[in-house]
This record gives sequence, C-alpha cells and structure tokens, in this order.
Amino acid sequence: MNPTPAAALPPTCALPPDFSQSQFRHALGQFATGVTVVTAINPAGGLVGLTVSSFNSVSLSPPLVLWSLAVKSGSMAALLACRHYAINVLCAEQTTLANQFATKDIDRYAGVRWHPGQHGAPLIDGAVATFECFNRSRHEEGDHIIFVGEVERCSHRDQADPLLYHGGAFYTDGLR
Repeated sequence: MNPTPAAALPPTCALPPDFSQSQFRHALGQFATGVTVVTAINPAGGLVGLTVSSFNSVSLSPPLVLWSLAVKSGSMAALLACRHYAINVLCAEQTTLANQFATKDIDRYAGVRWHPGQHGAPLIDGAVATFECFNRSRHEEGDHIIFVGEVERCSHRDQADPLLYHGGAFYTDGLR
C-alpha cells in the first residue's frame, strides 16, 4: 500500500484571509437576502426585537431554521434566556419597521402593530411569513451565536412581496 502524498491530504485548518473585514462585508452584501425581525419576551416580561438578515432553513423534518446574532448584541442575554421566539419575514411595505428594529436605544415597538403568538412572542401584523420557534440550540462561531429554532407554528401570505436587502440597501419594487 502506497502512503498518500502530503499534498493530497486535506488541510487541517483554514489559511489566513487575504482580504480585509471591509472587503468581506462588501462581498457578503452582494448576496440578496430577505429581511426578518426576531421577536421575543425576555424573562422579566419585556419585549425584545431586532432586525436580522441572516436567516435560512435547516431541515424539514424536524422543521428547523437558523439565524445569527453578534455576541456583543444588547439583545443577546434575553435571546439566550428565552425558551421561544418568533421570526417575522417583513413585506416590501415594512422598510420603516426594518430600520426601527435595527436602531439602538429606542423603543423598537413604538407604533408597531403586533399580536402574541402561542408562547407570547410578538407576531408582527402584515409580515409575509411568521415562524414561532422553540429555542432549540445555540452555537458560538467567531463573533456570532447561531440560533437554531424548532418551528412549532408558521403562517404566510401568498400575495405579499417580501422586503429584500442587497448591497446595503432595501429593495421593494419589481418582484412580481
């Protein structure tokens, strides 16, 4: 039996990046995403919510989704502690909400129409889709925590256009 040449072995770790964080962020911005607002009730009963574009499906059986949050986020402690949260996929007319839930040091729920989900997590009225999730697991990777939610309930509106984000800007027109 011939030994495998060293050049044919898979690497044991990644090479250092040959780009800056700014270049990486700009390249990531070229991927168009939907825009979501993750909502929850903190252990003291207060409302928590933030805009998130890092959302995607993981599994159909069981129904799993994931999203990520910066470790330094002011909402981190509440979202780690909650048992349930909701993911609200915003529609094209909800650009103001996306900006509101992305702004620090304000009442993010001011003027927002919502109703409580099965476990109390706020479901934003007019969203394209909502996912009510059990906070199944969390995984620390780099400067973010990846949250995996097991979807217990979901709903959607067929004829609503989603809000999209690409290259640092929202897109609301020309989807249909």
